[in-house]
Amino acid sequence: MTTTNVETIKIEIAVALGYDPSRPPNQIDDKQAAVALGVKASTLAVWRSTGRYDLPFAKVGRLVRYRLADLAKFIDSRTAGHTA
Repeated sequence: MTTTNVETIKIEIAVALGYDPSRPPNQIDDKQAAVALGVKASTLAVWRSTGRYDLPFAKVGRLVRYRLADLAKFIDSRTAGHTA
């Protein structure tokens, strides 16, 4: 994992969600995180409750937030060049 890859992925996520790439948000909600990862929000809820993946999140009351940097690291760590 390189810092350059993570920063690039953060910008890609921000643009895909409609944010200005020069001012991406620090955190996004679970629905936006699901869009960024290409999964359903309910899938993220399952991952959170089972601990299936080490994807950090913050919870305040009922609100769930994901840091863009954590999502970018998660995507970067799962990027593969081959399946063998």
